[in-house]
Amino acid sequence: MTATTTSGAEAPRKGFRATAQSEPIKPFRLVKYFSITSLVIIFLGTIILSVLNIHWARRLQLEKNKDYALLLIENLNHQIFLQFVIPTILKKKRIQLRERSQFELMDKVVRSTLHGFNIDMVNIYDLSNTISYSFDKDVIGRANAGGAHYQSALNGERSTQLEQRGGFVQLLIGIPEQSRIVTYAPLRAEKPLSRIPGPVLGVVEIVQDMSSEYKAIFRTQIRVILTSSAVMLVLFLFLLQVVRRGEAIMEHRARERIRLEEQLARAKHLSALGEMTATISHEIRNPLGIIKSSAELLKKKMDKLETNNALPEIIVEESARLNDIITDFLNYARPHQPDLRRTQIEDIVDKILQYLELELVQRRIDVIRDFQNPLPAVAVDADMLHQAMLNLLLNALQAMDSDGRLEIRIKGFDQDVQIEIVDSGPGIDNAIIEKIWDPFFTNKEKGTGLGLGIVQNIIEAHNGKIHLENADFGGARVLITLPLKQEPN
Repeated sequence: MTATTTSGAEAPRKGFRATAQSEPIKPFRLVKYFSITSLVIIFLGTIILSVLNIHWARRLQLEKNKDYALLLIENLNHQIFLQFVIPTILKKKRIQLRERSQFELMDKVVRSTLHGFNIDMVNIYDLSNTISYSFDKDVIGRANAGGAHYQSALNGERSTQLEQRGGFVQLLIGIPEQSRIVTYAPLRAEKPLSRIPGPVLGVVEIVQDMSSEYKAIFRTQIRVILTSSAVMLVLFLFLLQVVRRGEAIMEHRARERIRLEEQLARAKHLSALGEMTATISHEIRNPLGIIKSSAELLKKKMDKLETNNALPEIIVEESARLNDIITDFLNYARPHQPDLRRTQIEDIVDKILQYLELELVQRRIDVIRDFQNPLPAVAVDADMLHQAMLNLLLNALQAMDSDGRLEIRIKGFDQDVQIEIVDSGPGIDNAIIEKIWDPFFTNKEKGTGLGLGIVQNIIEAHNGKIHLENADFGGARVLITLPLKQEPN
């Protein structure tokens, strides 16, 4: 399939893309900047929030375990004093855990009190910093086993420390091989019905293994990161669509502004050019009419004298041709307002094809008519549209050799009617494609270069659009769009 050029004396062929075009606008890269910065911010935000959340979770877990250990120690202190210290003092007069019976009683009290609680180790120190009781029998009797925390406990203070063991990477990402909380508290004598603490009898050390809790927190951290990333990704995609829409609107407005500025500049230029052309054409037409009428009168006199002189006839013919050129100038400079009447566009096209039938047959041009049936009536000026379509079809014929192919399609849509003309010529040359809409531009030996300009003026006077480009398989393609929502005069 190929394409027609639009009218008049103008459409050189080869590779173009329609109507008057301006320099390409450099695209606004808001989406690119938004995408990069947003991805970085979302990633960092997700990591930071996750780290903070896990830090808070671990801190809460640590505080919970501290309180848990202190409550256990208070309960253990009460049970030891009640079930071990008092009975032993009453029975034995002194406490010596090296005695088997006393140790077994202490062990029974401690284990029954802590039964069901997550306690990994219990050590009880005497006042001389020696381990008197422990779950681990191998450390019983070890001297100077307590450190600074032991000394603080002797002074009545309770303290807790977190101990972690593992490789550097394990500690860095928060999953140490082992985590445990070690709590030191004084073991005191109790005074019945009194809130005043009694004297310190020793020091209790409780060890809680938190490895499973920390690993559970780490798994929660992974879930939080994945969930946050998913939510952030959905939000990012939504915002990306919003930004793309905004960018498209901004780019459209920028193009529209440039187009309007170009139209305004072109309108000012054409207005000045039109005034000048109209004035000159008017001044030329008056003496031209006198020359033509004088030549016709001279020809009649010479015909009566039977003088064989072709000079008057040449003057008449050239005067008529010059008058046609002036008419083109005036039509371009001062386009008429269309007299809109409901018309079937296919009737106009068929009338033109009937007019061109002889030339089409002689040059063996194959005409393909593809008209939608039925087509809606369109409010147009039939004479002006006839002129525009005739110029386009003549231009297409001039572009083709014999045995060519001319395709004409007309389709109706909800808002408009589209007319497509495709020829089998050589197409539009890229070197001149942007100039074909300029007034007085032509690549033909004859012609004013106003044909396409007149066609464009006619289509735009109907609030329509015209688009000219090279077809996919050679030749030129013209697409005209005329609005349906337009009332007749």
